[in-house]
Amino acid sequence: MSGYSFEIITGPMSCGKTEELLRRIRRCIIAKKKVKVISPDVDTRAKGDYIESRNGLWLDAIKVKHSVQILSCVKDAEVVAIDELQFFDSNITKVITQLMNDGKKVIGTGLELDFKADPFGSMPELMCIATKIDKLHAVCMKCGCENATRTQRLIDGKPADKSSPLIMIGGDETYEARCIKCYELPDIKAKQRTLGLKLLQFNK
Repeated sequence: MSGYSFEIITGPMSCGKTEELLRRIRRCIIAKKKVKVISPDVDTRAKGDYIESRNGLWLDAIKVKHSVQILSCVKDAEVVAIDELQFFDSNITKVITQLMNDGKKVIGTGLELDFKADPFGSMPELMCIATKIDKLHAVCMKCGCENATRTQRLIDGKPADKSSPLIMIGGDETYEARCIKCYELPDIKAKQRTLGLKLLQFNK
């Protein structure tokens, strides 16, 4: 359990990222390592200063707004666990690089893709500097296959439009895991533009 390392646990919603993070943290605690857990304050699913998995496991955490705050919070830690990496600002890559240079073991979780299936936040850069990457799959909530890699956003039970906000905090009622085949991303504006062009051509 040496320092100078950065492990990323990634995958879609509901694949068990936080559960796996908590498992690794508990192993560090058993090994009598000094552990600090960090969570972005934008993630309001947990109502207190802790992180919680979907199966009810939880652990106390320090909520921070800006990634640079992490450095002052973990000075005495040997292991730094960071949940929801995708929500941090662009300085998170420099912060984690500094933590590794300081000899700390860093373990983080993050969505690699947003609801539009685009790279999420600083995750591409973080995966480049990681010393270990574990990509988890979930069960597709539409067809039941076990290789879901997409996060499907739902609004009133229907797939969210491409134009909806990038960040929308929510649980199982807002997001579900889907495989590539079942993933949907409606683009109402594009359909409206296409329909408008057809109407113009018809009127000519």
